[in-house]
Amino acid sequence: MDKFTTLTGVAAPLPIVNVDTDMIIPKNFLKTIKRTGLKEGLFYEMRYAADGKKLDFVLDRPAYQNAKIIVGGPNFGCGSSREHAPWALLDFGIRCVIAESFADIFYNNCFKNGILPIKLPKEEIAKLMDDAERGANAVITVDLVNQEIKGPDGGTIKFDIDPFRKQCLVEGLDDIGQTLQAAPAIDSFEASQKNAQPWLSMKI
Repeated sequence: MDKFTTLTGVAAPLPIVNVDTDMIIPKNFLKTIKRTGLKEGLFYEMRYAADGKKLDFVLDRPAYQNAKIIVGGPNFGCGSSREHAPWALLDFGIRCVIAESFADIFYNNCFKNGILPIKLPKEEIAKLMDDAERGANAVITVDLVNQEIKGPDGGTIKFDIDPFRKQCLVEGLDDIGQTLQAAPAIDSFEASQKNAQPWLSMKI
């Protein structure tokens, strides 16, 4: 998993309440277990009409095609617990989602996949949403180390995050990475257990 320390990029506004995981990545894109190629399905039903014609969705507008941040509405990521949702966002290039609130499973899945979800009060979301409406000028910086967001006009917003989750993102550790850090201790335990209880490792 890529490390997350400081992210500077265009923020795309998505002022929609209850953006669910089916909106983020529809069910017909869930056949793969690969984490790549999913950007084509990201917000598919909001980007394309039934006849395949492209709609005027924010992430397809020239100013936001390289967006790295989404400023969303409350209860972002609600619905089913599909991990393809953060995979699709990441494949598009989104590394941070800022919203008033998140569905718990989506929130947890973001951290496991290298995406930083930030919860902020309604008033501060409104400020960032206003910044994001500026198109290509909507460049903000998310500093995870110092836990602050800097807007295009230089204003700063502080945010809270669980210290353990922060450490995992800064060090680029997913669940497997965390386990590998403990590999020497695991190997030592297995060796001592084999000596103390050799019958447990006997092949039958």
